[in-house]
Amino acid sequence: MEYAQLQLSYTKIYAPVSGLISKNNIQPGQLIQAGQPLMSVVQDKEVWIIANFKETQMETIKVGNEVIIKVDAYPELEVKGEVESTSGATGAKFALLPPDNASGNFVKVVQRIPVRIKIIHTDQSKNFLILG
Repeated sequence: MEYAQLQLSYTKIYAPVSGLISKNNIQPGQLIQAGQPLMSVVQDKEVWIIANFKETQMETIKVGNEVIIKVDAYPELEVKGEVESTSGATGAKFALLPPDNASGNFVKVVQRIPVRIKIIHTDQSKNFLILG
């Protein structure tokens, strides 16, 4: 009896974060193995975007700055945000295959720096921007 209760306790699955299921990889009645991915969970509390600004635009961008975001899909929607962090290096430095321009001719290419912007939701923006 205790063994059956122990086995039953293994059937409960807990999500690491609260959110919405975006990709479900399991069907009712399907057997699963330990460690098998069952679904993807998208957080619904902390939503942010990564904006890639030119290095020449970074002079005025500071952590804590208020941001107004315009979404092409919803032209009437204005979303407020706040600069949460800036990257320590350009996007090219963190790329899987970073460019290595060693041809001998130097041409300056403006680099892009990733900036994380936390979205401050209103009821209207939450309905439009949260995946679900």
